[in-house]
Amino acid sequence: MVATFLRGVCRSIDVVVMLTGKAASYLMPILAFVVAFEVFSRYFLGQPTVWAFDFSLFLFGYIAALGGAYAQQKRAHINVDILYLSVSHKTRCVFNLISFSLGIFFLLVIINISLGKYEEAIEFDYRRQSEWAPPMFHFWVMMVIACGLFMAQLGRDMLLDLYYLFTGQRLIEQENDDGN
Repeated sequence: MVATFLRGVCRSIDVVVMLTGKAASYLMPILAFVVAFEVFSRYFLGQPTVWAFDFSLFLFGYIAALGGAYAQQKRAHINVDILYLSVSHKTRCVFNLISFSLGIFFLLVIINISLGKYEEAIEFDYRRQSEWAPPMFHFWVMMVIACGLFMAQLGRDMLLDLYYLFTGQRLIEQENDDGN
């Protein structure tokens, strides 16, 4: 019964992270279009836009931040394989627990800073220092959401490793046997 509940939690996190990561990936063609439009507008029409640079910065920030948890889910982050792959699965789980704990601590620090920046952005109406001057508050909201998703994914991964360490069995079988 506990294992069924834990599997449900893990699968729920998987779905939310996957949908958010894929949604963020759909921003990439928009980013490419904005950059291409700016190049066309600047060099062919001789009239650069006032908004394209800021808009592309925000889009890139959204793509990178919201894609972090999805990259973790797909095991796309860098790993020191020379050491990691030469140890037993239980030792990998311990390595994971240590690194995931450090990652969650770092993400909590980012959330704390982002919440402070959000409050400042609302209170003082912070804007990008550009001709267009878009507001900044939305970026800090996105950072909190992105860090929350990343922490949920790391927590899910920690849950799998803890389950294996305590039971010797995998909670969820994965397609690729990468040690998790």
